[in-house]
Amino acid sequence: MGVRGEVFSSRASFGNRTYFFNVKENRTGDLFLNIVESKKHGESGFERHQIVVFQEDLVEFLDEFTKATNFMRENMRQRPPRRRPDRSDADAPNGPSRPRRSTVRIRKRPPGDLLAGGEKRG
Repeated sequence: MGVRGEVFSSRASFGNRTYFFNVKENRTGDLFLNIVESKKHGESGFERHQIVVFQEDLVEFLDEFTKATNFMRENMRQRPPRRRPDRSDADAPNGPSRPRRSTVRIRKRPPGDLLAGGEKRG
């Protein structure tokens, strides 16, 4: 038996989330799958969610998991990448503000409206 009953462990990290896939053995020698999602929360905290799949339920679990992932693959949509909030947005009292526009607007003046040095025509 491994450390804390772990006999196999792997992980996958994506941005601020990490998924752990742990095969563990209980005291009676039965194996089970423990899937943990760990998400960074604030500066030093983590939010953790986990599910446990027992060995006798594994085949049916994998069948339904495969159906769900196949559906997602077949219906995958192209989405623009997520905008990461600026550090100033994260520090704002009400949380991140709405995304800033990247478009620059230029207001055109009629020709001859200003003289050199910014003086107006009389």
